[in-house]
Amino acid sequence: MRTTGAYRQQALSELAAIRERVPGPASTGPPPPAYRSAFGKWDDRASVRTKPSRPFREEHAGGDIYFPPELVPASTHPLLEETVGPDAVREFLIHQLYAYLRFTVDLEMSAVVPVTSRISLGRSGLELPDRMRMDAFKISTDEAWHAQFSHDLIAQMESATGVRSLPGHEPAFLRRLEEVGGEIGSDLRPLSDLLFAVVSETLVSSLLSELPKDRRLPVVVREVVADHAEDEGRHHAYFKDLLFHLWPALDDRQRRVAGDLLPRLVPAFLEPDYAGLARGLFHCGLTREQVAQVIEESYPDAEVERRIREGSTATVRYFREVGALDDSATRSVCELAGIA
Repeated sequence: MRTTGAYRQQALSELAAIRERVPGPASTGPPPPAYRSAFGKWDDRASVRTKPSRPFREEHAGGDIYFPPELVPASTHPLLEETVGPDAVREFLIHQLYAYLRFTVDLEMSAVVPVTSRISLGRSGLELPDRMRMDAFKISTDEAWHAQFSHDLIAQMESATGVRSLPGHEPAFLRRLEEVGGEIGSDLRPLSDLLFAVVSETLVSSLLSELPKDRRLPVVVREVVADHAEDEGRHHAYFKDLLFHLWPALDDRQRRVAGDLLPRLVPAFLEPDYAGLARGLFHCGLTREQVAQVIEESYPDAEVERRIREGSTATVRYFREVGALDDSATRSVCELAGIA
């Protein structure tokens, strides 16, 4: 047990380390890029401040489609349709809605909120304008709300459809991010987390733009995704600006690591969750061989690469604008990954 004064003695013994963390005189180098906040009217526009909760009502039910089959190629594979019938395909698509909502919950709470929390508290390692720190608080609030209403919608859909979500599956991007982080030094893990947040928040998700317009879906699903999409426009602008503060702050080693991470973080987010799809297909009653056939034929490499390339266009452009692709090694790995 600590005695009185023990914390003081510990601090005094760490004075050298404390001094290292105190910034010196202001730099005479170029000023950081100007920050133009997209959150000036946050109180009047943020979904957490202005939008009602979205309870499911019978008139919201729509038809039998709960997630667009065009966005889940496995759902239209002839083997699935011929083997299990329309009711099982309908249930498979309901599980894809749950997977999308769980992905949102985990992305916001596990990948984005920890980063924006550190930024808001001044613990990101970056010297940022006060307004950026203030806006990071708002993003943390937004993202927690997105996670909450996505989790709530799963429960509502389970009650409305009678289809329970499949337990125990962790979204693939979390495993992929953990693999990437485990391969770099622990001192660079915060950089990996920052980069993943930048990448995930600047990628263009077709789901956010397409789902609200698909009138086949239940009204409540379209409304929830529309609320999310409106907020994400502001977040996209913020994280673009964050990249333009982050990159100049990196040393040569950190830039090399970041350049190697970029072509790995993009597919970590955009490539299909094959294990999640397999679980849904097994639940439909397909055999192991049939599941493998459906996944291999529904997600050919060329098509997956095309979708990743299209979804990452804006993100890669921002990295190019900030000078990341000026490095030949970074440009080479991005070209090899098909995103540059």
